[in-house]
Amino acid sequence: MSFVSNRMNEIMKVLTLIGTIFIPLTFIAGVYGMNFRYFPELDRKWASPAFWLIYTLLTSVMLLFFGHSN
Repeated sequence: MSFVSNRMNEIMKVLTLIGTIFIPLTFIAGVYGMNFRYFPELDRKWASPAFWLIYTLLTSVMLLFFGHSN
């Protein structure tokens, strides 16, 4: 019973990590995926690269932060 409980705890850690990383990224993608007529970033050349930079940095920081907690 103890082995099964420990295994389930390990699985829950992995699922929590995946959820913690992908939920904020899904929110950001959902906001930028909406069809707005007047969105401030639409007129700027650097907006899309800045978005992807923030997106990548957010993912990297969360992976590094949660990777060290194991």
